[in-house]
Amino acid sequence: MIGRDDRPILITGGAGFIGSNLANRLAGSGAEVIVFDALSRPGVERNLAWLKERHGSKITSITADIRDEDEVVRAASDAKAVFHLAAQVAVTTSMVDPREDFEINIRGTVNVLDALRNRTDRVPVIFASTNKVYGDLADLPFETDGNRHSPIGDVAMLGVDESRPLDFHTPYGCSKGAADQYVLDYSRSFGIPSAVFRMSCIYGQRQMGTEDQGWVAHFLIRALEGKPITLYGDGKQVRDILDVSDAVDAYVGALRNIDRVNGRAFNLGGGPANAVSLLQLIDEMRLITGRDVDVGFEDWRPGDQRWYVSNTAAARSALGLADARPWRDGVARLAGWLAQERNLQLTPEPLASAAE
Repeated sequence: MIGRDDRPILITGGAGFIGSNLANRLAGSGAEVIVFDALSRPGVERNLAWLKERHGSKITSITADIRDEDEVVRAASDAKAVFHLAAQVAVTTSMVDPREDFEINIRGTVNVLDALRNRTDRVPVIFASTNKVYGDLADLPFETDGNRHSPIGDVAMLGVDESRPLDFHTPYGCSKGAADQYVLDYSRSFGIPSAVFRMSCIYGQRQMGTEDQGWVAHFLIRALEGKPITLYGDGKQVRDILDVSDAVDAYVGALRNIDRVNGRAFNLGGGPANAVSLLQLIDEMRLITGRDVDVGFEDWRPGDQRWYVSNTAAARSALGLADARPWRDGVARLAGWLAQERNLQLTPEPLASAAE
């Protein structure tokens, strides 16, 4: 699918963190790429400039909002495949303005799907969903071991698989969950080849982390700048973190194998080997940066999961994915990139020891 013709591949949200890494991979392999992005997130215009500098005419950009149906139709009119990553991405924002969250995540997704439904050929769409479709996992019995929460039983060793019932919490969970289901149903109802990735926490280069989204990069930026970090909850909540290069492998693999994975949803994250609590990550950051980090605590935020780890066996099997990059190595690499990008000093001795 990637190399059969010279028509472009459309990436909505293509100037964002995952989108720019995906665009870089595709353009680097010779594909023509359309980057569709509203450029509303601070810093993403630098990602777009970076893509154009690296790949020149392989990158075409459309600055537009995913809610603009006419612009979406225009962008998708000649695409041979679509990666739909454009979204409102923060639970906190959805609590402040649930209507905008709905408009971007549900209406925007239907705009993409209908643009493809109304074409005469069948164009694949790969969608970025979220682990939040599984709710807060409060039904799992938990125990606390030192600085991390863990569920009791086999799920702690294996992670959450795709048989877990959907349970949308918060407007963000509802909007992304509904979009997830629309993508899968357009495969059933209209024959649009599709795959969905229910992602855990992705981190890596080109991530402009904020307190609301992209927390691994946000924590590192605060540490490098010598600023305190606020944790919401007790800091013992656990996530399986995945380097963006591994996420891009999955997205490219889904397109290459779309006939085989059509209509399927996959959990995508670092898996049990890369499950880390917020407090554990901060301890590692102290080693990487050679700096102490002041930490403060606030109340839990709505819908926050005490623990979420992906069972990635289905994705690894279907897409032939390699083992994920070990999280300590990946976080050290991100710290180095952020320090260079922001002209900040990174202590070299702790970095070398932390990456071993």
